[in-house]
Amino acid sequence: MELWPGAWTVLLLLLLLLLFLLPTLWFCSPSAKYFFKMAFYNGWILFLAVLAIPVCAVRGRNVENMKILRLMLLHVKYLYGIRVEVRGAHHFPPSQPYVVVSNHQSSLDLLGMMEVLPGRCVPIAKRELLWAGSAGLACWLAGVIFIDRKRTGDAISVMSEVAQTLLTQDVRVWVFPEGTRNHNGSMLPFKRGAFHLAVQAQVPIVPIVMSSYQDFYCKKERRFTSGRCQVRVLPPVPTEGLTPDDVPALADRVRHSMLTIFREISTDGRGGGDYLKKPGGVGEARL
Repeated sequence: MELWPGAWTVLLLLLLLLLFLLPTLWFCSPSAKYFFKMAFYNGWILFLAVLAIPVCAVRGRNVENMKILRLMLLHVKYLYGIRVEVRGAHHFPPSQPYVVVSNHQSSLDLLGMMEVLPGRCVPIAKRELLWAGSAGLACWLAGVIFIDRKRTGDAISVMSEVAQTLLTQDVRVWVFPEGTRNHNGSMLPFKRGAFHLAVQAQVPIVPIVMSSYQDFYCKKERRFTSGRCQVRVLPPVPTEGLTPDDVPALADRVRHSMLTIFREISTDGRGGGDYLKKPGGVGEARL
């Protein structure tokens, strides 16, 4: 029993040391600040998902639940001092299904997506997200479509079902055609699944471009500050009359137009301009 006072003293000293170290690391170490911010970002989203699950469960699995997730996530950009500017929202077709394709830079894409997400629109995500705790369950309840990219046959089958859902249930889908996050400030070659989907359903493609995050976020440099992101909605690309043979040219044409806008909005003097001049930046990308 005589050890308890000493044990409490050690715990108190450790707590005081921790309270001293955390602010010191926050102000003195950009890398530590980066990890703190990313940990809070991911943790806060998981917490918000816990709050959303009971509300979404009232409807069950329903695309209308995406409105609830969007409402709960819109404030996150203010916590990080990120200003999101949306331009071209009038290009969304008002009353028909379509396929949204967007560039994919990091998990911060969620902020831009929630800012511009149209009604009855759900993302297509990798199946691993389904097992991401409360976030996975919240996404499932919101109608997010999960595909197993490692099993091509299953992915094709899901895409065929999605094409029918687009037409019969007036749903829009959001796809990241690069297939993975690209932290290099460029745009990877597009996978063609989204374009096959649009052609199969004969619905338009709506390209959305998010500007480079390089002025405020860089995973490689462990840097995460406040900044500005522009989200540009481009005019819809029709697919009526196109066949699967037209998909490669369609994907290249859409990527070219998106890459052109990406360069434009990422080099306007307020974000990413210096980075894009470096080898491997957008200026080095091959079409």
